[in-house]
Amino acid sequence: MESQQEIIKVQGLVKRYGDFTAVDGSEFSVHKGEVFGLLGPNGAGKTTTLEMLVGLRKPDEGTAIVGGFDITQELDKVKEVIGVQLQSTTLFELLTVEEILYLYGSFYREHISVPELIDDMLLTEKKNSRIKGLSGGQKQRLAIALALVHDPQIIFLDEPTTGLDPQARRTLWDIILRLKDRGKTVVLTTHYMDEAHVLCDRIAIMDQGKLIALDTPGELVKNLQSDSAVEFRFDDEADVVLSEIDAVKQIGSQKDVHILYTDDLQKTLTSLIALASEKELKLVDLQTRTATLEDVFIHMTGRRLREG
Repeated sequence: MESQQEIIKVQGLVKRYGDFTAVDGSEFSVHKGEVFGLLGPNGAGKTTTLEMLVGLRKPDEGTAIVGGFDITQELDKVKEVIGVQLQSTTLFELLTVEEILYLYGSFYREHISVPELIDDMLLTEKKNSRIKGLSGGQKQRLAIALALVHDPQIIFLDEPTTGLDPQARRTLWDIILRLKDRGKTVVLTTHYMDEAHVLCDRIAIMDQGKLIALDTPGELVKNLQSDSAVEFRFDDEADVVLSEIDAVKQIGSQKDVHILYTDDLQKTLTSLIALASEKELKLVDLQTRTATLEDVFIHMTGRRLREG
């Protein structure tokens, strides 16, 4: 990126609900003009972090500077420079797309051209349609349009593609990347690893309220020090020492599935098959693939990002 100027700086954010700590001392910064992802499973603390940054929840400890303003001391000024799309955006169902955008625009001293915004969000054919008749993808694009109506510097998107079909997801990805091209800073939460890999310049991985890794997608995967992953099960869980298999750099597991990380796929497969033959075990559901952000998460936590 051309600029490494910090536009968000998070310092020791903590949020508790009784004895439960939803966010436990998060610290990170976001560079101006980047797409920054908070990646993790449901319940990791992503949405709570975002809600504190936009003023919907008050931190129990710590603070953050957003667009040059302190979220605990200058929240009114923060709200002038941010736009927010939440998972549970409630819209006036009987208004048309055009009507609600002009309504939201009237809340600000200045707003951008509504017809241009409708066009940017691919809603031109629906501008006179009532909101209740829109598809899920169209409603999400409208929610993003509402977040952009006052031309904010920073856009917060909370799981923007959850529940959408693949085509609608790809359409939103294109819109998010166009926002970046225009110099906007985008902070998004997601539990989709492919989404994070495609969209994000840098990713903060969260789990159980803690930030456990932060880097570019490529560097996070590279730090596994393995190009490939081999997944398999044995038909009978015998006592097998997987570390004896050739060229294995790391070993993971998910329930009864074993995962071997390797830079020499052929050597590892040959050795694995030989070991199974020697122990008279049958390999089940054997598959190979390129290492991904999912593997980073499995390696760090022992669990998948999305269970099931």
